[in-house]
Amino acid sequence: MTRDTVAILNTFLYYCKGSTYTTNHEDEMKSTGIKKLYYSISEVSKITDLEQYVLRYWESEFEQLKPAKNRAGNRIYTNKDIKLILYIRQLLREERYTIEGAKQVLKSWTPEVESGEQLQLLPADAQPGHAPAENTSAAAAGSDPRLREDLIEMKSFLEELLVKLS
Repeated sequence: MTRDTVAILNTFLYYCKGSTYTTNHEDEMKSTGIKKLYYSISEVSKITDLEQYVLRYWESEFEQLKPAKNRAGNRIYTNKDIKLILYIRQLLREERYTIEGAKQVLKSWTPEVESGEQLQLLPADAQPGHAPAENTSAAAAGSDPRLREDLIEMKSFLEELLVKLS
């Protein structure tokens, strides 16, 4: 799988289950069932595929993103913070919003109470002034055969995972 495909899969799995996919099956070896409450900036950087300086910058730009700090002054991110970061990344990188546009969208963003489930996001068509991107991932998948193959591989992986979890 390409790096982009793994990043897409990680984003999907994080939104759904709070876990990520690794190519060397780290998850299977470490499957203790215990979910971490806090993550360091380096862990979040790996999970979200963003550089640490980007995470720090976004903290200064988006008022909703305020990770706590431990006694040593290091940032500690919760699952809610990570889901927000993934949403911001989606707005900026995939949907091509400007930072100001993403701030406007985030004003209508309503996180669920810490339940461990997916955060509730308002549908794109309910957001004022939002014009969806012309080049959606489905359209892109149809035009790029390698991406299509990767998506088919991801689909079969997810179907196998669903069978194992059932």
